Amino acid sequence: MSKNITRRETMGLLGLATFGLAGCSGAGSTSGTDKTYKIGVLQLTEHDALDNANKGFVKALDESGITYTIDQQNAQNDQSACQTIATKLVNDGDDLILAIATPAAQAVAGATTDIPIVGTAITDFAASGLVRNNDKPATNVTGTSDLTPVSDQFDLLVQLFPNAQDVGILYCTAESNSDVQAQLAEEAASSHSLKTSRYSVSSSNEIQQVVESMIGKVDVIYCPTDNTIAAGMQTVSMIANDNGLPTIVGEQGMVENGGLATYGIDYEQLGKMAGEMAVKILKGESKPQDMAIEHEDASECALVTNKATADKLGVDLSVLGDTQTQV
Repeated sequence: MSKNITRRETMGLLGLATFGLAGCSGAGSTSGTDKTYKIGVLQLTEHDALDNANKGFVKALDESGITYTIDQQNAQNDQSACQTIATKLVNDGDDLILAIATPAAQAVAGATTDIPIVGTAITDFAASGLVRNNDKPATNVTGTSDLTPVSDQFDLLVQLFPNAQDVGILYCTAESNSDVQAQLAEEAASSHSLKTSRYSVSSSNEIQQVVESMIGKVDVIYCPTDNTIAAGMQTVSMIANDNGLPTIVGEQGMVENGGLATYGIDYEQLGKMAGEMAVKILKGESKPQDMAIEHEDASECALVTNKATADKLGVDLSVLGDTQTQV
C-alpha cells in the first residue's frame, strides 16, 4: 500500500513490512529548487539490526532538509521476493535505492547499473561482487559496511570464559558475508588457541536442529552478524540458554533477543551514515563510483550484555567492569 505521511510519522512506521510508503521531509529544498526526490528501500528481512539501520537512514534524510518520497519494501528473507521488489523499484524510476543487507543489494545491483544504490548492513561489498574495490567502487553502488570487530568479540569470549576450548560458529550458508566473518572468527580463535567448528544452516527452518546438535560438543557458540541467525536469535538463545551454552554474538539486537554479550557496532548510526551518503548523491555532490565504502569508527562500538541470560547461565558479568551496557 501507499500512504502520504509527514516527516514525523516516517520515523514511527519503519517497523512495518512488505508495503510501500510515501513520506516527505519538511519544507526544505535542495540547491534552490523544489525537487522532490524519489527513494526506494529494499530491506531483506525484519530484525533489530536492519530495522535500526533503516531508521538511521531516514533520520539522515530528515536532518538534511531535502524533500523526498520513500517506498519502503521488505522481502521477508525471501530471495525471489528480493528480485521482484528490486525490479519494481527500478521500474518505478527511483532517484536512489537503499538496499539493506547483502542479498537485497545484490538483487538491486543486478536490476540496474544506472540508478545510484546505497547499501548498508553489508560486511564486504567487494567480496559480494557489489563494487570493484571497497576504496573506489567504480560501480553504481556504495554504502556502509557492518564488519564487526570479530577479534575484540573473541577477546570478550575469552575474558568471560577463560577455560573454554571449543567454539561453535553458527551462520547461514546462503549469506556470503557470513562466510567472511566465519573465517575471521577462525583466525581470532586461533590467536587464543581455541578450537572451532562450523555449524551452518541453509534457512531458518534448520536453526533448532543445528543448535541442538551443538549441545555437548562446544563450550561457547559464536554468532556473527548473520541475518538468518539474527532473525532466529530467540530460538538460538532459548535452546542454548536452557542447556547452559553461552552465546557471544555480533550485534546488540542479538543480545536483546537472548544472546549473552557482544562488542559491536551501532546499526542506527550505520544507517545514518548511509543516509548522509545518499543525500550527497542526490544533491549531485558525489557519485557512488567515487565514494569509498564507509565503516563506523572503533570508538563507536559498544559492549552490551544481557543480565537475564547471564543470571540463567551463572556468568559473572562484573569481570567486564563498568563500561558495559546491560539489557
